[in-house]
Amino acid sequence: MEHEHREEINSENEKKTLFVIIFTIITMFAEIIYGYITNSMSLLADGFHMGTHALALGLTFIAYVLIRKFKDSPKFPCGTDKIGTLAAYTSSLFLGLTGFWIIYEAVQRVLSPVSIEFNEAIIVAVIGLLVNTVCILIMENKSHKHDCINEKEDYNFKAAYYHILADALTSVLAILALLTGKYFNIIHFDPIVGMIGGILIIRWSIGLIKHTVKDLINMQ
Repeated sequence: MEHEHREEINSENEKKTLFVIIFTIITMFAEIIYGYITNSMSLLADGFHMGTHALALGLTFIAYVLIRKFKDSPKFPCGTDKIGTLAAYTSSLFLGLTGFWIIYEAVQRVLSPVSIEFNEAIIVAVIGLLVNTVCILIMENKSHKHDCINEKEDYNFKAAYYHILADALTSVLAILALLTGKYFNIIHFDPIVGMIGGILIIRWSIGLIKHTVKDLINMQ
């Protein structure tokens, strides 16, 4: 019964992850392209951050495929939980690296300010936020927190879920920065918000790394 319940959760999360990957990739390209066109650091940060989400979601999806493929394999006598946890750990590393990159780029923009096409950037940022909101609603369910039978967290799905949630928060910060720059002419607020977003991403990454490393070490 426990085995069947876990398979049902994995199958559901796998389908949701694949669906969200499609939305994420489309939005990623839109934000990166328009970020360069409009010279918005916050929008670029949001776009490249979403790129790491696409990679993280890809790792999550691949992990579920491998878990399903090797669920009865003698190569994994103790189960395939390590596959999902390892994918979550790798995903958190990429997220942390992206946070450092965002901070670096934001510092460059503070030192060398550029003009921003606010109207276009705001439109794309709002679209990105809407897409992220839809993705969160798609992924939101009790199974991303833990398996209700054995109380074991699915870090694989949790990593993907919080990648999307973090990106939604970054989108909100980008919109705030762009509106502030447009109506109050505070140009430096845009890269400053980029730095704040980068710091938040790094902190989230460190938290997930700690949890996944602990889980990997304790797994037999």
